[in-house]
Amino acid sequence: MALSKMDIPPRAQHFLECDIEECEKNCEFYCNNCHLGLCKQCKGEHLKSPKKKNHEVVLYQQRKRQLPVEKCDIHPTKDVDMLCEECQVAVCSKCATLADHRRHIFIDLETVYAEKYKVFQEDISKIHEYFLPTSKTLKKEIKKDSSEIKQVMDTIRTSMKTEGETLKSLVDTVISDNLRQLDQIEYSLLEDLKSQDRTVDDYITYLNNLLKELHRYLSPTEHKKLMSEKKPEIQPIPETTKPVTPGFTACQYTKSDVAKLLGKTHIPNTKGEKREITCETMESVYNPAVKSAYKQMKENRKKSDKKQTMSLSASVTKVREFRVPGVDDVQHISLDQSDRLWISDDEGNLVQTDLQGNEIQKIETSGRREGYHTVTGDRNLIFADQYKNVINRITQDNKITEFIRTGDWAPISIHSSHINGDLLVGMVTDEEAKVARYNKSRKKLQKIQRDNTGQGLYSTPRYITENINGDICTSDFSKKAVVVVNKSGRHRFSYTGQGSMFFPYGICTDVLGHILVCDGHFVNNTVHLLDQDGQFLSLLLTQKQGVGCPCSVCVDDENNLYVGQQIFNRLKVYKY
Repeated sequence: MALSKMDIPPRAQHFLECDIEECEKNCEFYCNNCHLGLCKQCKGEHLKSPKKKNHEVVLYQQRKRQLPVEKCDIHPTKDVDMLCEECQVAVCSKCATLADHRRHIFIDLETVYAEKYKVFQEDISKIHEYFLPTSKTLKKEIKKDSSEIKQVMDTIRTSMKTEGETLKSLVDTVISDNLRQLDQIEYSLLEDLKSQDRTVDDYITYLNNLLKELHRYLSPTEHKKLMSEKKPEIQPIPETTKPVTPGFTACQYTKSDVAKLLGKTHIPNTKGEKREITCETMESVYNPAVKSAYKQMKENRKKSDKKQTMSLSASVTKVREFRVPGVDDVQHISLDQSDRLWISDDEGNLVQTDLQGNEIQKIETSGRREGYHTVTGDRNLIFADQYKNVINRITQDNKITEFIRTGDWAPISIHSSHINGDLLVGMVTDEEAKVARYNKSRKKLQKIQRDNTGQGLYSTPRYITENINGDICTSDFSKKAVVVVNKSGRHRFSYTGQGSMFFPYGICTDVLGHILVCDGHFVNNTVHLLDQDGQFLSLLLTQKQGVGCPCSVCVDDENNLYVGQQIFNRLKVYKY
């Protein structure tokens, strides 16, 4: 079916012909009265007619729409051509004379229709020119964003799988190292037992020979020798030692612990930006919110990586070294104030010095190779006496008073909390070990002894410190591990070094929550740097920096790192 001129869509590109018969010129004008399309020439002829000279002839684009013919329901011979403005009802000319519409105002229905038509036609044009193209553009952008989302998710999945495989490989390596270490320990213990066994065999042979000799003296023919010879002395039974078998502390990992190792998906903390809708362009060029969000994620990741790199790039520079008078070696260091230190050796000597190594005072104690002294926030020295099972306090006027009695437990390590002033004390008996917390009023607040499976956390907690998050970090020499619990006493992790041999001594933390621990083994000679979750970051100090058997370490507020050594009475200071 052919379209009439009135049916042609407003956005269609077309050429109209004049409606006058036999005229094939292009239509440029429109007579709103006759509803005819006219060319320029026919327009002139049309207005020359006396009957049509007052017709409204306009440009074709400004034409009024012809009112469709509709018969009146009341007067079937009449066309509906008026609108009662008051009743808003379309009527014919005869209806206008009825009593129902008396004194009402009537409007030409064709004018109303033309105005309505124009409004709707404008909406149609808007839909075609703006709303539809823009919606289609958004649809393309959504499809593009969906593709980007899939690519990002695939990348994350690949990273997750890679992390998992890396963790599996590390677990296999650690287990292999642990088994190799266990084999070495077993071989050493069995060799020792074989040696003892040979010694006992030799002694039994000696006893059998001695028996024969003694029996010979009892023979009647040897009675003269029995009377004259001196009785042989029986050599004592050779000493043997029962082997100390190693223990194994199983780490109780939860699903959340493993999740922390593997990382997690980060969801942006901001809402997605609203999509930009504009009528200035119909091009499919748009910076979608999803792309913006993932761009932000990448920036956050770069910042995170940069922060991690900063922590990994921690370095030390030696700034000075001085001899500590009155001690044979440097087993433990307590910071007193900005220009004073308390330093102890393995002979019980506890000396206060300035930063040039000048002795200020000296105390004889029962301490040995432990972190048994600390300085409180009000600058009182606290030190433990493991033979009397007491903790003493030395005030600034040098008065020594008994501060806390620990009963059957021998205190071997102590630390004054910088968070709340509590005292954290590592204690032992012949069979058990624990960490206790006391407040400033000497009231016992907490006992930390076992994990959630009932296994003992500690064996010999020689050194103890507290991290900025409240974690209690203990260097346990017998367990060959750094044991860390949270402030409520729940076991968080144990760090056992980077190789088969790890002998933890002095321990401290810095202002960023890093953990520094000495490995005093004569082969290793290192200071390990960990983050506050126990992840190994680097070997902060090694033999290359001239460190030999480090056993004490501390960091002051100005990032000065103090390191003491087992075999020297010299203290080394580094800028950390």
